[in-house]
Amino acid sequence: MDYPELAARTRRFTYGAPRAVAVTPNGAHVVFLRSSGPEDPADQLWVFDVATGQERLVADPARLLAGTADLPAAERALRERLRLSASGIGSYATAPTGASAVFALAGRLFHTDLAAGDVREIPSAGAVVDPRIDPTGQRIAYVSSGALHVVDLDGNDQVLAAEDGVTWGLAEFIAAEEFHRFRGYWWSPDGRAVLAARVDEARVPRWHLHDPANPEQPSTTVAYPHAGGRNAEVTLHLLDLDGGWVDVHWDRETYPYLVNVSWSESGGPLITVLRRLQQHGLVLSVDPRTGETQVHAELADPRWVEPVPGTPAHLPDGRVLVGGELAHDGYDARCLFADGSLITPPNLYVRRVSGRIDNDLIIEATDGDPSEQHIFRVRTTAGGSGVDARRVTTAAGWYIAHAARETLLIGELSLEHAGTRYRVYRRDEPVGELRSMAATPPYTPRPVLQRVTDRQLPTGVLYPRNHVAGRRLPVLVDIYGGPGHQEVVAVRSRWVERQWWADAGFAVVVIDNRGTPGVSPSFDKAIHRRFADVILADQVDALTGLADKHPDLDLSRVTIRGWSFGGYLSALAVLRRPDVYHCAVAGAPVTDWTLYDTAYTERYLGLPDDGGDVYVHNSLLEIAAEPPIEPGDARPMLLIHGMVDDNVVAAHTLRLSGALLAAGRPHSMIPLTGATHMAAGGLSERLLRLELDFIRRSLPS
Repeated sequence: MDYPELAARTRRFTYGAPRAVAVTPNGAHVVFLRSSGPEDPADQLWVFDVATGQERLVADPARLLAGTADLPAAERALRERLRLSASGIGSYATAPTGASAVFALAGRLFHTDLAAGDVREIPSAGAVVDPRIDPTGQRIAYVSSGALHVVDLDGNDQVLAAEDGVTWGLAEFIAAEEFHRFRGYWWSPDGRAVLAARVDEARVPRWHLHDPANPEQPSTTVAYPHAGGRNAEVTLHLLDLDGGWVDVHWDRETYPYLVNVSWSESGGPLITVLRRLQQHGLVLSVDPRTGETQVHAELADPRWVEPVPGTPAHLPDGRVLVGGELAHDGYDARCLFADGSLITPPNLYVRRVSGRIDNDLIIEATDGDPSEQHIFRVRTTAGGSGVDARRVTTAAGWYIAHAARETLLIGELSLEHAGTRYRVYRRDEPVGELRSMAATPPYTPRPVLQRVTDRQLPTGVLYPRNHVAGRRLPVLVDIYGGPGHQEVVAVRSRWVERQWWADAGFAVVVIDNRGTPGVSPSFDKAIHRRFADVILADQVDALTGLADKHPDLDLSRVTIRGWSFGGYLSALAVLRRPDVYHCAVAGAPVTDWTLYDTAYTERYLGLPDDGGDVYVHNSLLEIAAEPPIEPGDARPMLLIHGMVDDNVVAAHTLRLSGALLAAGRPHSMIPLTGATHMAAGGLSERLLRLELDFIRRSLPS
């Protein structure tokens, strides 16, 4: 079986691999989701016992459900924001005690004792979304039809908050899609109250998504906050289980975005709020008795603020942990601070706070090489001089971590092996590994990773496995290039599909331009208000630099392909630089930035009405509408788009196609009926041969 078919059947070799891995707060168990094998899409709930080193199945959807059932609309939306295409159990939440867990399955509520392994269904008032158990382990909060409920283990249900036309306890589109805040309520440490978000989308523009392949079905109406338009109104409230109600106060007109919320035993609630253009933010502590807030830290950047995931948080000694940037005295670093004092060395690029062991923080960070990520243990206790960060992982690769009490879970990704290897440690001693039942990719790619140009841009080049030096090859630039995401990483799974392209007769080139993370904050933010110019210039310069180092790259035959932001850049490349790029495949591209969402677009381009031509200059429609100067400059494009995409709506591609047609520019289009932005269900893998045929026909011979 060839790669496209095998990848479609195995969800790119992820079915059967552990995912959604977490250490329980007491450190006694590692909980995770995994399907039964390499072609099984239905995830089951598993637990690894740290004391015994044994894992066991806790909940199997096939046994819990007599038949299939539709997901609630809110659950489908959450899975889309999480980019989750697996079926079965989508997510779970463990109790703060670590003794139990809850999950929703087809809208039904289930509770499990992690030690005993008992699973039972808890009656609910309606279809359940995002259940979470309280710190006492006796009550479960959940959302149903926009109302926030609390039910005890005997099924006694109470409505904590409900209101027509608004939702309680769910993250709005912007919070989930752009700030990665996927939840909308938080239990108090004593289990007597819930801090809940109220979301009113009444003023958000309504867009209508319709799949033309099913004309008998009504369109779906979504509240979509496009650039320059209205956002949802988000407020926070402390809801007492006895009926008490306290509003949380902050200047919401100035700081409308609620980016992060945490509430732990170490202190009261902490929230992060940002201005609309995200150049200034506040970390606020909340008084749970009055709802009044106090500023703990200010976040400021003339371009945009980039909070560190896992912050803010209370440290055991009461100080508040905040992530930010060190951009003075010659430093250009992404660091952690405790009450304003630096606690990580400025040579680290801190990516995430993963947990805590004793008084030490476990963090994920990059130290020099942006293609790698390592685990560090950071001392937070007073005493000594300077900062104290000890690197835990040693071998080359990309590592992720989860930690609680004395238990540390490390996931290792590498070019040397397939998938993620999860190892469990207790008091620094190895306890065991989580098994993977995923299929192994059919080959081992060996990309050449190096940095080029005076800007030290990370790149990767991959040749056919049977390549003979001296044989000139057409070049396939596989691109994303957008902020917040890297492609040039030392992870085998990122290169497996690219090896299929290489074996089809290409030198595959991958370039992380300025704007991608991992190098430095100034590298990240060089794209502010001008990402089309900066990114495309980096891509062209890096390609030229690579050709000097790799003489087998034939720059007279260059194609470029990408999805989402990568689709935008692919189309931009052939429109602006037809002298470099000879054809393009653009999947789900953003073509008109006034049609994309507020938080993402305004972060990088500002408001559409701020003046100037920023939006026009970065639009594909303006360029596409101009007839090519020379007939040979009209490079062929293949456009692909899901017709019910609620993130980058299909109007982007349809408008681009109209502009190309009016200007006489050649292009083809594949509408994906019923597909969202993920193009899940094997669609993207099944497109590969069509893309390959288009590229072979379009490139110069």
